Amino acid sequence: MMDLTRKAQQVFSQDLYAMEVTGVKIERVEYLEEEGKGKGSALCSVDLKAEHRNAVGGVMGGVLFTLADLAFAAAANSECLAKGEGLAWVSLSSNIQYLAQPKDEHVEADAECVRQGRGYCVYQIMIRDGLGNGVALVTTSGARVNK
Repeated sequence: MMDLTRKAQQVFSQDLYAMEVTGVKIERVEYLEEEGKGKGSALCSVDLKAEHRNAVGGVMGGVLFTLADLAFAAAANSECLAKGEGLAWVSLSSNIQYLAQPKDEHVEADAECVRQGRGYCVYQIMIRDGLGNGVALVTTSGARVNK
């Protein structure tokens, strides 16, 4: 059986904007089932380059949002990936709070399940730089579009 992280990397390689244009990498995807309920998590990263910067030299907010969005997608769909099903979860809304500019050139988004039911989910994604400093906090709700 294929490792869940490798499977997610393979499936989401089709997300050309996040993976190729932005350079996001899926580092870890996990799915835990406890007491009949499952919870997914994922860690994604991007190494910042000149093209990720805005006109004043800061990291473009869209880069951080794209990083968080892919972490959400991998975490929310972890059960589908674990069971060999097609992707089923998409984001409905996201709220991003920018906390600070990263202090180095590596950022990671750690997506954790807050609630996942049969048709609705909520995930919290914390973005940190490589030194562990908080860069942004994202809350994303999603809906199941494929059963």
